[in-house]
Amino acid sequence: MAKIALITGATSGIGEACAHLFAREHYNLVLTGRRLDRLEKLAKKLNTKYNVEIAVSTFDVRDREQVVSNLEGLPAKWKKVNVLINNAGLSQGLDPINNGSFDDWDTMIDTNVKGLLYVSKVVSNWMIEHKTGHIINIGSIAGKEVYPNGNVYCASKYAVDALNKGMRIDLLPHGIRVTAVHPGAVETEFSEVRFKGDKERAKKVYDGFEPLVAEDIAETIWFAVSRPAHVNINELVVMPTAQATATNILRK
Repeated sequence: MAKIALITGATSGIGEACAHLFAREHYNLVLTGRRLDRLEKLAKKLNTKYNVEIAVSTFDVRDREQVVSNLEGLPAKWKKVNVLINNAGLSQGLDPINNGSFDDWDTMIDTNVKGLLYVSKVVSNWMIEHKTGHIINIGSIAGKEVYPNGNVYCASKYAVDALNKGMRIDLLPHGIRVTAVHPGAVETEFSEVRFKGDKERAKKVYDGFEPLVAEDIAETIWFAVSRPAHVNINELVVMPTAQATATNILRK
């Protein structure tokens, strides 16, 4: 029987790359996100290419009722999730704390922290019931060091780092593995979302060096997931060769 991976934020970037990789490895998939058209297009492509079964669920992880009702509304066979990839996350703005936007703060905390919690609570209980599972939490170098004007985004990713450790402790009696992957600069929609659609400003983030791409992180996640059952990778920090710290980047 094929294993199942549930991926949040599967409409682009790391989430989409994970969907491709896990389908290639013959996992059936539950793909979630806010953009139904993208999810359906991706599901069709993966089903055609890899002949895997795919369920699509559209919701915003910030909305607790949407999360619970959509996930609990899945047919029973889709609740036997082996791997949960908590990928949905974002950054909004890049301002000093005194100029920060309340709305931006709410969006980051509600998505990166509370959204991860909502999904994890539902799915971890399924894993406990079926006595198996592996949770992958996508953190960030921003969850390991604070950089100028990163304040609330960094705080949200520090929370992911702490929750990852807390989950590992709490789920230990149930034999559930928990891993955090903390990427450095990855060229995805991330910067475009941070700068609210300003593509020119977003592009400059990656000028002069070779950043990571989404597939690099998907491969890293697969490495952690594909270890033998007695092995848990607690956390991995993955950086471009040209990046030493959050702000120390060698640009040509």
